[in-house]
Amino acid sequence: MAKATVVTKTLFFSVGEPSGDQHAARLIAELRSRSGSESVNCRGFGGPEMQAAGCSLDLDLTQHAVVGLVEVLPKFREFFRFADQAEQTFASGCVDGVVLVDFPGFNWHIAKRAKKYGIPVYYYCPPQLWAWGAWRVKKMRRSVDHVLTVLPIETSFFGEHGIPVSFVGHPFFDAVAEKKLDTELMRRLSGDGDAPAVRTVAVLPGSRDHEVKNNFPIMLETIRRLQKQGGDQQDAEVRYAVAAYRDRHCLWCRDQLTGEDRSLPIDFYVDRTSEIIEAAHCAMMVSGSVSLELMARGTPAAVIYRVGRILHAVGKRVLRVDSVTLPNLMAERKVFPEFVSVGDPEPAIDFLFETTAAMLRDQFYYRRVRRDLEKLRDQYGLPGASGRAAGWLCEQLGVSSQNLAAGQTNRRNAA
Repeated sequence: MAKATVVTKTLFFSVGEPSGDQHAARLIAELRSRSGSESVNCRGFGGPEMQAAGCSLDLDLTQHAVVGLVEVLPKFREFFRFADQAEQTFASGCVDGVVLVDFPGFNWHIAKRAKKYGIPVYYYCPPQLWAWGAWRVKKMRRSVDHVLTVLPIETSFFGEHGIPVSFVGHPFFDAVAEKKLDTELMRRLSGDGDAPAVRTVAVLPGSRDHEVKNNFPIMLETIRRLQKQGGDQQDAEVRYAVAAYRDRHCLWCRDQLTGEDRSLPIDFYVDRTSEIIEAAHCAMMVSGSVSLELMARGTPAAVIYRVGRILHAVGKRVLRVDSVTLPNLMAERKVFPEFVSVGDPEPAIDFLFETTAAMLRDQFYYRRVRRDLEKLRDQYGLPGASGRAAGWLCEQLGVSSQNLAAGQTNRRNAA
């Protein structure tokens, strides 16, 4: 008997941010699991998580993640060189589809080059055009064949603008559901018994270099003030757990401590964000998609984001929403108190100090926030997004997949 020939389809991924690297890695793992590694080949631009999931990296683009005009300008030439590199791959005729994950400033160029060669383009975790930059929806309509949305508001927005769309849900909730936590670390972080001896405050300074450098000094000064105030801490010791995304971020944060900070109850961790969030009483955090994990784990947080004057001035003109935090946009109110810092850091320090102190000492306020987060989680925090997106992509590629019905149901609901 003749041996059956396996036709391999190739997806080219373009992912430029650490959070996108995680989402794409989970999608790639689902694709390989559903179709078999011989049916779908994944390659392109991404990060270490994608590589570990089986993607062949042409470039670690996550090392070049930037935000804002000031940070982007010096790298213009470099990004165009990366886009030219992708176009050479498209011109070779070996790519059957392109999957973009967020990172719109660069990914528009990838989409344009893919369409030049007739390659279908799919946007997973699309840019938040509904929040700002709505004029760019024309680029989306022109360069993208289908959008796999992660938030209900996106489905409505893109559908109203005539862009084919399917709602699959947010992959962050897959990460939360699948994450195996280090129980010993969590025990140390949260203490033992019904009245814990330790109350942990999670300190989340961001996943990008500039976020850490702009925001951690504000967080550190807040910790100093909280410790100086002392007082009633609900009969519990308060410790601060800094969750760094990379080793270099951890080292940089450690270096900001002075000799006078030796007595601060502060600990530093790398790649332990989920354990810290789960065990923490509350958190101070930089705005970002990690807010969804805080929502899913029911951990109240105060949110800050420090931006330059130019970016802030532009943002005031183009933003169409009154929050920078995703759970707040889902709830349509400020479940997580937030503050955008520009110029003088003192107002941001005051905000973090007052809000964190309230979460530590005002149990009525704290319990109300917890209830609000539980309601949001029950409404929006269901896992399964990665599997639904993988099933949809397998169908587009014409390769066999298990459990396609879930993806089909979601497309009918989105329609």
